[in-house]
Amino acid sequence: MPPPSPSATIPGAWIAGLRFGALDVAACSRLGAGPRLREENQDNVLLIDTAGDAVWLEGGRPRRARLADWPAGHGRLAVLDGMGGHGHGREAAEAVAAGLAAMPACANGAELGRRLDALHADLQRHFADAPGTTLTLLELRAGAAPLLYHVGDSRLYEIVPARVAPLTIDHVPATASAMAGLLDEAAWWQQVHGEHRPQIAQAFLLGNAFADPARLSDPLFELSPLNVPPWLSRLADRRPLELRPGASYLLATDGLWSCSDPYGWVSQWPQLLANDADAATMLHALIAAYDAHPAAFFYPDNVSAILLRVPGAARGHDETALPGA
Repeated sequence: MPPPSPSATIPGAWIAGLRFGALDVAACSRLGAGPRLREENQDNVLLIDTAGDAVWLEGGRPRRARLADWPAGHGRLAVLDGMGGHGHGREAAEAVAAGLAAMPACANGAELGRRLDALHADLQRHFADAPGTTLTLLELRAGAAPLLYHVGDSRLYEIVPARVAPLTIDHVPATASAMAGLLDEAAWWQQVHGEHRPQIAQAFLLGNAFADPARLSDPLFELSPLNVPPWLSRLADRRPLELRPGASYLLATDGLWSCSDPYGWVSQWPQLLANDADAATMLHALIAAYDAHPAAFFYPDNVSAILLRVPGAARGHDETALPGA
């Protein structure tokens, strides 16, 4: 693995030096904005590249490792948001990130779901007070579409010049209400994407309030076309994901849009990312725009993000292999 840049030795590092084939990837994790900053960064990120080089945060600083027996061409990306209301939110997110680094590469969705459900159960037994963390993960398979696995209210967005679109469902009370037929699409969208509502209905380690709204249940509750309204069915938690040539994909924790006008801010992203720069430059531009807002615009939270750029449609002959190509 190439040596880390000087910035990779401090909290809020820009992760660099990893290899993802034709895909261009950059990541950061840092304290957020707002008038009252968090005392520590309880977020985490995990990146495993196609050569088996891995990086995640430990004590707020990058930890790097070379994974034995990692299959060539396979990758893994994840963002995690440790629950800030618990005393061990950072430790919970770290434990999940370390578990992801130790988890073998997964060839299909069934294997990925089985291994992650087992990790959830194992860590629940380890943490007596069961703090939670979100987990939004992409398993990048050589020659096949990436696999999405999602728990919590972090998000995956697809960004193209014309629009930005969420590709995940927030696991929040508004979604439980929509599943019960109490909210229509417009009301759900307003509560989830148009307002700041920090409550959560499911998290990794914590369990879920979907199965029984009166209590937390230990297993994770997969949102699928079988249990969500038709207008959310295309955003199932666990599914293959075709990457669009020329698009950018942003995995991020909710600190990036926890503000007084969430959709107004998010709708600016296509313009901020509408250039042919590399992923690190584009992510720098996005975070610079975040920092440029008045302090009172954002609520105090941490911000973690992974930006994945897909090369545009080939002109003429191109031998570069993309996941899912």
